[in-house]
Amino acid sequence: MQDIEVIADPAAAVVALDPMRARLLAELHEPASAATLAARVGLTRQKVNYHLRQLEAHGLVEVAETRTWGGLTERLLVATAAGYVVAPEPLGRRDPVRDDNRLSAAYLISLAARVVREVGALARRAAGQHKRLPVYGLDTEIRFATPADRAAFADELTTAVTRLAQKYHDEQAADGRWQRLMLALHPRPAAPEDEG
Repeated sequence: MQDIEVIADPAAAVVALDPMRARLLAELHEPASAATLAARVGLTRQKVNYHLRQLEAHGLVEVAETRTWGGLTERLLVATAAGYVVAPEPLGRRDPVRDDNRLSAAYLISLAARVVREVGALARRAAGQHKRLPVYGLDTEIRFATPADRAAFADELTTAVTRLAQKYHDEQAADGRWQRLMLALHPRPAAPEDEG
């Protein structure tokens, strides 16, 4: 089971976002049969089986084991991931990632969507090959005294990252591997205790 799976197929997203199917996915962190799930969610086994077949058809659940009872075979299913994220696909022809306005919310959202799309696809491929995907994430919070301090920080960060990229970039490296670096700076949403 993967930690997080990115759902890139729109049809799979529709299936996963159905409230009952989303609940079944949450229940399937451990293998369970349709009969067991029916008792948990308050539906008939036949209705649960229908939803499970939809989830299975889109690769969101898989057979963990089968048991034979008399002449019947019971399938125990499990979710393919502990959690799911739907890959954001922009609608329309404009791709904000190509914009030069690094200060726009559209640009930042577009970059984040690209990270979800690309890393999700790379993680699926790596999991299929039983390999570890070499990634790095950094998350921190900073409180600026003034808007001018925020602007100065952004300028210094740009200079520092540009200097590091120039230092380590090797266009001619025979075994070199291209990497994508994205940095984001945005206001932190208010925590519930800050709103009261």
